[in-house]
Amino acid sequence: MCSRYCLTSPPETVRALFGVGPFEPFPPRAAIAPTEPVAIIRQSTRGTAELALVRWGLLPPWVKDPRDFATLFNARLETVEEKPSFRGAIRHRRCLIPADAWIEWSGPKRARSRWRIGRRDRGLMAFAGLWEHWLGADGSELETMAILTTAANATVAPIHERMPVILAEPHFAAWLDCRSGSAVEALPLLTPTPNDVLEVVSDA
Repeated sequence: MCSRYCLTSPPETVRALFGVGPFEPFPPRAAIAPTEPVAIIRQSTRGTAELALVRWGLLPPWVKDPRDFATLFNARLETVEEKPSFRGAIRHRRCLIPADAWIEWSGPKRARSRWRIGRRDRGLMAFAGLWEHWLGADGSELETMAILTTAANATVAPIHERMPVILAEPHFAAWLDCRSGSAVEALPLLTPTPNDVLEVVSDA
């Protein structure tokens, strides 16, 4: 599970890694939470990468009233093709979520330890994600996203059993390309993150 993550890199760093055009600068955020507006990278109608602001917490298009639907801020990689909430998005609306780290907690409830997990080189990462477009009966619209998660690697496992799926830079364009309408070629791009890439540090 991933319930908090950080994006503190400057906009110029985000632009350089993902190859997107100019966008409105955003302030650094050290603890982004579900239901908040977040930046994603997706494929535009012109076939190029674009940055968009959406809500963290995926809302499937078939939901009638968002107030009656539980927030889906994570999607399990192992079942993403089977779940009705994610089946359409994994085929047609894949995205990347820029992040510098994510936050996890471990230990008993009254004495929990807070941990920051990020790259050892402190570089920017890309979580694999899904986005959706919801249209209400009254004409209201909402774009939302969820982060794909997978089983934790050996670095993260001591504090949590799950972790975000981190996509390697050479696979960005292929992951975003949804023109085939299939996930057959996209899912194999989501390879396990090597244990030596990440570090877990106290974030007390």
